[in-house]
Order: sequence, then C-alpha cells, then structure tokens
Amino acid sequence: MRAARIVTCGEPPVVAECPDPEPGPDEPLVRVLAAPITPLDLLCASGTSYFGTPATPYVPGVQGVGTVADDGRLVWFPTRAGMAPGDGSMAELARVPAADLVELPAGADPVAVAALGLSAVAAYQALTWRGELAAGEQVLVLGAGGAVGQAAVQLARTHGARRVVAAARSAAARERAAEAGADAVVALEPGDDVAGLAARLTAACDGPVDLVLDPLYGIPAAAAARTLRAGGRLVNLGGSAGETSPLDSSTLRGRSLRILGYTNNELTGGQRAAAIGHVASLALEGRLHVTHERVPLTDAATAWHRQSTGATSGRLVLTP
Repeated sequence: MRAARIVTCGEPPVVAECPDPEPGPDEPLVRVLAAPITPLDLLCASGTSYFGTPATPYVPGVQGVGTVADDGRLVWFPTRAGMAPGDGSMAELARVPAADLVELPAGADPVAVAALGLSAVAAYQALTWRGELAAGEQVLVLGAGGAVGQAAVQLARTHGARRVVAAARSAAARERAAEAGADAVVALEPGDDVAGLAARLTAACDGPVDLVLDPLYGIPAAAAARTLRAGGRLVNLGGSAGETSPLDSSTLRGRSLRILGYTNNELTGGQRAAAIGHVASLALEGRLHVTHERVPLTDAATAWHRQSTGATSGRLVLTP
C-alpha cells in the first residue's frame, strides 16, 4: 500500500510503498477514503508535544473515514498515531479496533465528514455538554474562521442560539465565519488590548453574552469575558493566541463567571460516537460544513507544509 510516513520529527511526511497492515482479532482493515491533516497531527509529529517524541517511522493521521474491508460499511475512525505506538489514517489501509469504528449514515460524503471530524465534535460538545447552551441564548465564538469555529457558529444556531457573534483575525477567516452564518463578525487585530477588543465585541453583541466558545485564550479570552452576563460561561478549547490570559479578577468575581475547560480526550467512546453520528447527519442534511480542500495522498508532503504554515483556505483532506 501507499502511505505517508513521518521519518524525522519536525519534517513533512514521505509517501512510499509500505507493507499492508495485517488484520488482528477485532481489528479489521479499513480502506481509507479521506484523512484530514489536523493541528493535532502536526503537534504530535513535531516531537515536542506533551505526548512525548513518537517512535519513527510511523503513519500519521489521528482520524479518518473509509470502508471496512470485510463488509463495505462506511465508517469514521480515530487513531492514537503520534500519541502512542502505531500507525494512523494517512495511508490506503488502516487497522482499527472494531470498537472504535463509527458507522456513518448512507450517502455521507467521506471528505466532508473527515474535514469536520473531531473539530466539529469539539465544537458540538463544548457548546452543549460542557457549555450547556440553552435555546434563546447569545453565543460569542472566537477564532471563528477555523474548523472548530466555523462548526461552532453553525452548531450554535442549530441548537437554538438566538444570536451568534464571531471573531476572527484575517479577512479570509472573517469571510468564512460570515458564510457559516454569524450575525456579526469582529476583527481580531495583532495589537489588540483587552479593553479595546472588549469594546468592539460588546458593540457587536445584542446585550450581554451567555456563552463564549474560546479556542484562542490570551487577550481574546480576557476581552470576551467582559461581554458575559452575570453567571455567564466561557469554554476554553485551546491556546493558539496564548497559554496565559490577562483575565482580571474583578471581571471573574464581579460577574460570578464560569470558566470551563474542554478536551475531546475527556469523552467516552460512546459520547464521541454519538457526536460523530450527529455531525455526519447534519452534514448530510446540508446544515453543517467547514471549508476544506481535497488533496491526493501522493501530495501529502506539500499539503503538510501548507497546513503547517497556514497557506490554505481551510482543512486539507488527503484522499488515497
């Protein structure tokens, strides 16, 4: 089979012919149809993640979509590639524990589901399970041009939000947020201070915000917290704008805010499977999508470099 393999940590994968994996007990082979390149893949392959340095060579890809070789079922599947020994989804074949396979609805687009994948799961669970989104609430989504943010804008609306305000850095990202259905879009500027950004966010909102979805942290999170109502919630999913935030105590205490952390790693297998099924069903209905681009597996090295440098308009999905 052909596969993309990380040979040296910190370098793009190399596409080469490799032996087919052997199916094991309760580990069927999946013929891969789509494998997204995600920030987690890049982090794991850097050799600098909190998971430690992975043994090389290995096939990256923490998730994928394909058909089970034995019976042709269309499935989504996760892997631990880069986080634990073993290969991932960026190959023509993958060996996956049967318990991890999530059957997808008939007619689902493998590439569209792969592009959504765990990013949409994070947005969905952070909004509903962790953030306890209720119908009629106003939601502020930071980093709304990325895959998590685009999904969050649409999912907030789908699950009853009365108004969704988005914030994103580049003009292209703000356009993606608007296309996802945000009622208002605010620019995040490199020189932003907390007070100035908070004023712009507040002006875009229709009164106090109930829930903030935050994959950025840093100054954007501190500014967004100032838009929240008394008892409002901020759910943090990442730190791409900073690992620390100047969130002042007076805002936190004065409004009795709830600051909540979220990670997909906390989900049970059942929660993850249910979320993937929900995401895939919404995608099939045309109610959920993220900007993505289909790239042949043979171009994995170039696609990897583009994703790592931000030279892309959306999620890149490898197709063997």
